[in-house]
Amino acid sequence: MPDPAVPPTPPVPLAALLAREDLGLRQIAGPPDPATVIHWAHTSEMADPYPYLLGGELLLTAGVHIPEAAGSGTYFDDYVSRIVAAGGAALGFGVAPVHDTVPRALVAACDAYGLPLIEVPPRTTFSGVARAVWQLMARARHAELRRVTEAQQSLAAAASRPDPVPSVLRQLAQRVGGWAVLFGPDGAEVAAAGRDPGEPQPTGPAGAPRGADQEARQALSRLARIVRPTTPAPPDGSIQPAGRASADGPVPPGRSASPGPPVPVRPGAPAPHGDSASRSLDRAAPGDSAAAAPTGPAPGPGRRAPAAAPASPGAPTSATDTVAGVHLAAYSLGAGRGFVLGVAAPRREPGDHTIASVAAVLLSLLTGEHQSASGAARSSALVRMLLGAAAEDVAPLLGGDRWLVVHARPDAPAAPDPVAASALGAALGSPLVDVARDVVRVLLPAEREPAPQSGWTLGVSAVAGPAEWAVADAQAGRALARARATRAGLVRYGARPALADLVAEEDAAAHARALLAPLSPALAETLRTWLSLHGSWDRTAVALDVHRNTVRQRIAKCAALLGADLDDPDVRMELWFALRRA
Repeated sequence: MPDPAVPPTPPVPLAALLAREDLGLRQIAGPPDPATVIHWAHTSEMADPYPYLLGGELLLTAGVHIPEAAGSGTYFDDYVSRIVAAGGAALGFGVAPVHDTVPRALVAACDAYGLPLIEVPPRTTFSGVARAVWQLMARARHAELRRVTEAQQSLAAAASRPDPVPSVLRQLAQRVGGWAVLFGPDGAEVAAAGRDPGEPQPTGPAGAPRGADQEARQALSRLARIVRPTTPAPPDGSIQPAGRASADGPVPPGRSASPGPPVPVRPGAPAPHGDSASRSLDRAAPGDSAAAAPTGPAPGPGRRAPAAAPASPGAPTSATDTVAGVHLAAYSLGAGRGFVLGVAAPRREPGDHTIASVAAVLLSLLTGEHQSASGAARSSALVRMLLGAAAEDVAPLLGGDRWLVVHARPDAPAAPDPVAASALGAALGSPLVDVARDVVRVLLPAEREPAPQSGWTLGVSAVAGPAEWAVADAQAGRALARARATRAGLVRYGARPALADLVAEEDAAAHARALLAPLSPALAETLRTWLSLHGSWDRTAVALDVHRNTVRQRIAKCAALLGADLDDPDVRMELWFALRRA
């Protein structure tokens, strides 16, 4: 039986149907699970309804098909087991005109197989039950559309804020009631918002034991690796299965890996509760790039195997999972860039996939290179500066006349790549990004307050005008060196009135040049860093990326060239004033 498409309407809780007083329905067997939902109502008097079911139905029957001797054999066991194998959600049995009561053997079979059995009274017609189901679906659909529309508006507003990436993540986390994270091309977390599932909790989500949150966070990282594009799709657009390999080949997507009757799976539907290894790959719209096969343990018996989605530009490919009671989803933000949006929430509502897909599209635009009015203004500013215009003349095109310079260095040993640098700029709220060897420099309007970024160490300059950009660049470099030496996530350059300001600038600069003349630039920078870190050899070595013995040798050479005792605090003070003026 082929896997059906997801119905266009949201499912209806069975409890909502039972609550309709006009129907008079009563559950007489099966587990009273409030999470049970139905996707439609279907009437059938077939002895074996399996070939005619798609999964998720409330199957309605008056028992016309039941033989007279059914109670003494295995008829009802066979009948109920086939409904369960086909994915039926519940069975409704109409009392009258064929049967005066629900057969006791049918009640026992439904209890044995865990299938909810609903008694339909004589006054209620099956068409009335079907109409009630569709009324509830229409009501749920209307509520879902209203919720999705409101979320789309709030996400679009967040994308227009000065800090668009963190704002979109915050809004998404609020709308789904969980945690949203942007993974970079290397798998590192670029930005996040909401309650982190990795935070230690007294108990995990839905009463799960301590440690379940960390398990969910690790599973979300694995999902991000699944959807991050690694190879282009086959030229013919074919779908490559990524199921568990066996002697008979890969397990087909949407099928059970264990023997027995196949259970239909609706593509994109939430994973069943309690199945932590159940995953599904789906597309929010016509797909993006081919999803890679998942890593980790293969699905076991009764678990579904994921399948790769075909590549096509324009929309993110997504994957879902449920781990330790936490619902997880990952969305690829575009071919070739490698960014992934991850979402973790304690529950999964019908509209969550659509809301997260909207956020993924917005983040794809924010992290990608695209020309816009601001992009054209930046290009114009660059051309004007190359043609000789002063910095203060082109600054208005870039967005203001008060600026901060941010120097950032990744905590990972690898040098930053342009894509990660672009994502950092988006998280800080500025597209003016430069990658210089192992440091990323960001020119940021002063009103956009920089915040610490996960995976990065930041140094921030004092507020400066366009004419002082070079000075601010040096300040940011010094702040970054201090941040790395003190292992702080962010350090700001501190400038306040001091005694040295009482000396005329020209006189102070002339004194500094004369005093520091014997020192090379490298020695002067080593001396400045060493003094700023209170003579710490280790922290100076970290800040300058050299060995501590190199620091010792350079400081000893400075003392010899200057003919000064660097252990004397008065000498240190005078040298510090000079170095600040140099």
